[in-house]
Amino acid sequence: MGVVYLVGAGCGDYDLITMRGYELIKKCDVLVYDSLIDSKFLDFVKDNCEKIPVGKRAGQKSAKQEDINNILVTKGKENNIVVRLKGGDPFVFGRGGEEGELLKEEGIEFEVVPGITSAIGGLCYAGIPITHRDHASSFHVITGHLREDDKENPEINWNALANTNGTLVFLMGVANLQKISSNLIKEGKSKDTPVALISWATRYNQRVITSTLENVYETAIKEGVKPPTLIAVGDVV
Repeated sequence: MGVVYLVGAGCGDYDLITMRGYELIKKCDVLVYDSLIDSKFLDFVKDNCEKIPVGKRAGQKSAKQEDINNILVTKGKENNIVVRLKGGDPFVFGRGGEEGELLKEEGIEFEVVPGITSAIGGLCYAGIPITHRDHASSFHVITGHLREDDKENPEINWNALANTNGTLVFLMGVANLQKISSNLIKEGKSKDTPVALISWATRYNQRVITSTLENVYETAIKEGVKPPTLIAVGDVV
């Protein structure tokens, strides 16, 4: 029996990975990787490493989670050192929890290696402190993505989010930007609340656009904002 490592690649640029993650990539037999990771990671593996892309991109054909799970189980049972390389942190909307549960059920040894989530690192590179003594004493990271069955996540309490003074960070939410902004305003968030759209965070092509909650959707359309883009809402912007 092999071992599977669920590794967070960090929030974009390759040199933001942990040393632990870097060392595991260099010695793994199988690399199962997401689409948003820096391509330089593929140069770190040994020559006989099997590289399996399983990128999940909104609106595009991609590997299903059950297929990814099957790959991890199959390769893990073949006495391989497997690295499942995930953008950001494995446990921040990365489905690492689901993969870990399955590996435990299958009796496969696994370890989770944390990474810098884009919710924090992306804002940092945009010059936005996610907390600030004068502006935000808390932060809230929310999925902006709808489930694959097209049902909204029932755990999103728009009223609670609209009435907190903390920083709100939506991941994978640019496709639902209009719904996010309108729900927050409907529940009492000021329409003048600053918003930042951070595309390709930490990369050479990073782009930051600021607006207000009322105008952000129109701004995004005008500026041609596309995924991957973080949405940061709050006075820290």
